[in-house]
Amino acid sequence: MNEKLSEKERISIIEKASLQVGRPIFLSTLIIIVSFLPVFMLTGQEQKLFTPLAWTKTFVLFGSAILSITLVPVLMSFFLKGKIKSEKKNPVSRFMNGIYEPILRFCLRYKMAVLGVNILALIVAIPLYMKTGSEFMPPLDEGSLLFMPVTLPDVSNTEIKRILQIQDKIIKSIPEVDNVLGKAGRANTATDNAPLSMIESIIVLKPHSAWRKGMTREKLIAELDGKLQIPGVTNGWTQPIINRINMLSTGIRTDVGVKVYGQNLDTIFPISLKIREALQGIDGIRDLYAEPVTGGRFLDLKIKKEEIGRYGLSVSDVNMIVESALGGTNLSYTIEGRERFSISLRLAQDFRNNLDEIKRILVQTPNFGPVPLSELADVAVHEGPSMINSENAMLKGTVLFNVRDRDLGSTVQEAIENLNKTLILPKGYFVEWSGQWENQVRANKRLSIIIPLVLLLIFVLLIYIYHSVKEALITAMSVPFALIGGIYLVYFYPINLSVAVAVGFIALLGIAVETGVLMVIYLNEAMAQMVHDKDGETLTVSDIRHAVMLGSAQRLRPKIMTVSTALFGLIPILFSKGVGSDVMIPIALPMIGGMITSTIHVLLVTPIIFQMVKEYELRKYGNVTLIHSKH
Repeated sequence: MNEKLSEKERISIIEKASLQVGRPIFLSTLIIIVSFLPVFMLTGQEQKLFTPLAWTKTFVLFGSAILSITLVPVLMSFFLKGKIKSEKKNPVSRFMNGIYEPILRFCLRYKMAVLGVNILALIVAIPLYMKTGSEFMPPLDEGSLLFMPVTLPDVSNTEIKRILQIQDKIIKSIPEVDNVLGKAGRANTATDNAPLSMIESIIVLKPHSAWRKGMTREKLIAELDGKLQIPGVTNGWTQPIINRINMLSTGIRTDVGVKVYGQNLDTIFPISLKIREALQGIDGIRDLYAEPVTGGRFLDLKIKKEEIGRYGLSVSDVNMIVESALGGTNLSYTIEGRERFSISLRLAQDFRNNLDEIKRILVQTPNFGPVPLSELADVAVHEGPSMINSENAMLKGTVLFNVRDRDLGSTVQEAIENLNKTLILPKGYFVEWSGQWENQVRANKRLSIIIPLVLLLIFVLLIYIYHSVKEALITAMSVPFALIGGIYLVYFYPINLSVAVAVGFIALLGIAVETGVLMVIYLNEAMAQMVHDKDGETLTVSDIRHAVMLGSAQRLRPKIMTVSTALFGLIPILFSKGVGSDVMIPIALPMIGGMITSTIHVLLVTPIIFQMVKEYELRKYGNVTLIHSKH
């Protein structure tokens, strides 16, 4: 058509085209919205991270769905004026059809071979998926590191200061380090129960542009860890933000922790040591550490009641002297601005650190003058629990480790298998895997329930679009073939399967179905036109093949545009290097790979399946079934 239409004819064509594609486009957009339901049903930190993305996409798609059936037809009536050129006269369409039609003709001729290749690609994707590593969330580069070494529970204040100074000096010598700040013990607050033996050093790194050539974060951690091997100190590496999230959500400050529950601390610690021994040597496990349940050194005073009675003293008199000499007595306060500080008095550190000096502390008696503390009490140093941890009303010990140079999923699975083979627990004791593994198991369990329900809901919507189960199945078959490209790209990139990758696959489902809906609608339109042209004449197999060829090639440009608009918006993410790219790339990869393979499937395989179905209908019933999308 290359002639000027009358106003009535032009509006009629626009109305007919809008009715033809309006309902399928609206419902296919609704399918994309429905496919994102699993994201809303996530829990924990993955919900907080991905729910804003899901809400944004939902609002945008819902708005576009409304505009596609209201505003777009109105705009078409304003701007589609003058001479309307046919699709064949469009140079872009001619170029695309020149490439596409010979390929499609070849595929329709050797349809069984093409289907076999697609099925083979799907079968190959299954072991690739099984071999791909897994983790809870991709590690986000925060631009800084958190060094969390632990030493023996009975470390002194002087020794921990010395270790801290040595570590900070070594860390600051690395060229990539901008600043480092270390602290030992805890702040003056009840919310921080860190013992003196646990050090936290925040390492602020320089921008990547200032790093040595070829240096990565993993290499930097390995170099720092090698230089910070101090006897009696077990190193631990993480990042500040994820560390706080892990400690708040699971109580574990490393990637993974094995919690040992029981009723006796003396039994829990040997079990922890056996777990540590079983986990040693497993590839990927780093910074392995069993938190000591005992090992703290305590000064015990057993007052001799007969002796203090002889000297005319009471138990509280002796306790007060000991408290004043060792702990300190508040004498007064000093006020500096809006802050108030207590002034306390106690013995100098040299007298408090020596057991013999403590025994010689003099206690004033009413009638016999000063008497050494050793005459009034038995003074000794005993070992005891440095910290008593409990959870769910049970005593708890913990074995901690990080995972590096390997995916978290396979590492923990191997660790669980080793532990099950070697560890026999006493009655009343059990272990629980926590940390990122706990989050991963929870997220996978929820996704395994939600995603099948969403796929079923998508299929129901397809049936509602077509009013036909067969056409719905033809479109739904694009879903597994869309997953092929996503799996291939994730495997060869390579990245690990995670919640972020799952979100990418979830987004892919809707886009793949939308492209398939457009193809089936256009194929059905060509089939309906062919039936109309025959006007009661007997249909043949060649008529069906001609209609399939016409319907596939005639609307090639809008099909390609549907995919290209999404694809071109995602490709720049692969080249991003800023903060957040660690999470965005795993989302984009399955979408990019999946859209490529789903487009190939829709353009080449869907026409084959459609043709085979219609040929079967013609042989069995003598006619073909058509869908009526406008009703």
